[in-house]
Amino acid sequence: MDSHFASTGLVHVWQQGDWVTRSVALVLLVMSLATWIIIFWKALDQRAQRAQAKGIEGFWHSADFAEGLDKLGPTEGNPFRAVALEGREATRHILHKDGRSGTQLHDTLDVSDWVERSLRKSVDDFQARAQGGLSVLASVASTAPFVGLFGTVWGIYHALIGIGAAGQVSIDQVAGPIGEALIMTALGLVVAIPAVLGYNALLRGNKGVIHQLNRFAHDLHAYFVTGARVTAGGDGKVLPMKKA
Repeated sequence: MDSHFASTGLVHVWQQGDWVTRSVALVLLVMSLATWIIIFWKALDQRAQRAQAKGIEGFWHSADFAEGLDKLGPTEGNPFRAVALEGREATRHILHKDGRSGTQLHDTLDVSDWVERSLRKSVDDFQARAQGGLSVLASVASTAPFVGLFGTVWGIYHALIGIGAAGQVSIDQVAGPIGEALIMTALGLVVAIPAVLGYNALLRGNKGVIHQLNRFAHDLHAYFVTGARVTAGGDGKVLPMKKA
């Protein structure tokens, strides 16, 4: 290792720092790891959800509901399939097609209202899951610069104590310790900037998926209540599907 880097860089800051400095560095490291893990995890989820959304048109051009579900893709983590299943079960339940005997309080509700509530619940559940992790990114983005700044203030404090104890003061004695203390502020920004950019990108991606999911739920609501999908022109036709 270069001797100059070892005596003036991050290694020297770690070696010469006290437990507070090292704790700040570890906190920033944990924040950075959490940020990148969440960004990659959520980005992969959104990529899969955008691929699943491509099956919507295939769903509407299926011969029956079961075939449509197959075209939507597997159940695991598929919000579009989950919404379709929720709507089907809600319709069967309110119309007593699930083998249930006797009446319940929700039987007095209108079929349209009951199906709409069930579909909305499924969409809201997905939205809550999609927001998971974003609060961590927001917290890291807002606190990491201050954590780094705290490390800088603490480092400058100890540097000034050391300079005062030395008696004689030169530019080298001042610039080195102060510069090393400022590294903590830079590290705070290095942690915060990816968190801000990742949060904004993932938020936009979630809005796009939720928008497609809401449109799909709207079409499902019309299908389960009226037996036909609502189209932009009002007179469009899709292949009839058997309600499974």
